[in-house]
Amino acid sequence: MAQALGEDLVQTSEPQDDSSSLGSDSELSGPGPYRQADRYGFIGGSSVEPGPGQPPADLIRQREMKWVEMTSHWEKTMSRRYKKVKIQCRKGIPSALRARCWPLLCGAQVCQKNSPGTYQELAEAPGDPQWMETIGRDLHRQFPLHEMFVSPQGHGQQGLLQVLKAYTLYRPEQGYCQAQGPVAAVLLMHLPPEEAFWCLVQICEVYLPGYYGPHMEAVQLDAEVFMALLRRLLPRVHKHLQQVGVGPLLYLPEWFLCLFARSLPFPTVLRIWDAFLSEGVKVLFRVGLILVRLALGTAEQRMACPGLLETLGALRAIPPAQLQEEVFMSQVHSVALSEQDLQREIRIQMARLPKSSPGPPPQPQARLPGAQAIFEAQQLAGAQGGAKPEVPRIVVQPPEEPRPPRRKPQTRGKTFHGLLTRARGPPIEGTPRPHRGSFLDTRF
Repeated sequence: MAQALGEDLVQTSEPQDDSSSLGSDSELSGPGPYRQADRYGFIGGSSVEPGPGQPPADLIRQREMKWVEMTSHWEKTMSRRYKKVKIQCRKGIPSALRARCWPLLCGAQVCQKNSPGTYQELAEAPGDPQWMETIGRDLHRQFPLHEMFVSPQGHGQQGLLQVLKAYTLYRPEQGYCQAQGPVAAVLLMHLPPEEAFWCLVQICEVYLPGYYGPHMEAVQLDAEVFMALLRRLLPRVHKHLQQVGVGPLLYLPEWFLCLFARSLPFPTVLRIWDAFLSEGVKVLFRVGLILVRLALGTAEQRMACPGLLETLGALRAIPPAQLQEEVFMSQVHSVALSEQDLQREIRIQMARLPKSSPGPPPQPQARLPGAQAIFEAQQLAGAQGGAKPEVPRIVVQPPEEPRPPRRKPQTRGKTFHGLLTRARGPPIEGTPRPHRGSFLDTRF
């Protein structure tokens, strides 16, 4: 499989041991009152039962116990054993523990703890009529075949309305972006509304700042960065895209803004999110490179796409067998793109941006590269914002009075027996008997 990706795109990766399973809104054949929901909640999905390659129950329990142990001592784990967290995220967080792990990884739990009652106030406050109308029109479009979002009056659509409304009140200068809908919907499939809201805040402001604002300046910058990476890692594919006139803004925003929630099978989406919340936006670039490689990597594939429409169709019609989470994610983690490579390319593209471009300039320095950087930033903010340490006082002790030097006792001409006798005092009765010659009579 590594040879199929091309030598320039692949690096040695760690073996993964999770298996694949199907289940996606793109795989559903339509609503039906008697269709059974799969294990992800999609009505009529093909993942009603685990596939034959699913890890055994003992292995799943072992992974769950590892995550329970790590999350029980989260600060210690992130401070000393983050490499283990990253490896476990690449293997995939167990479904039963994503609700516990996602808020910890993205720092939402700390935000919620530091702002008690904030979400309740935002949820109870009336929303901006302009945004409320726009959000209301988009509710039925978010995973319409998922059991949570089937009914307009169900808890899924109503919770989605409250979360999106709360964000428009929390950040009125940014408002609402349609791409926030599927992101918030995936969060609500796993989390209560308040935790989903704070995870959405972290994604919009820490992982992808500048993505969901009115100017979307960070999306344009990342599009240029993506094309530069294509030019370096997949030069033939890059040349083909230029020849047919397919720019990155024709396909990349749907991928990155929605975190691939509307483009890939749902089990693969969850695995991407596990890695994304751990390692940051680097994962999105890796996934995008693999998708372009799978769609246009061979000469036959490029010859079958002579124009713009055919090329865009190929990017949206990758065979599902190539998108199964285990096979796909092993390719994603083997892409030769490090955080240093990404930051270097971002600096190059920042220098090439026109100075007169409308809107505010991108601020890539506001984007934190994953869970470890977020944890360290929150630890530093907590230390600076906590109680001020007491300033130590300097106490000057007066010097002690000098003691007189000890005088050596005068023992010259005196016997040791005489010293003992004088120290003990005179005998009670009788006279001392004369001693015969012994070592006690020896003079010093």
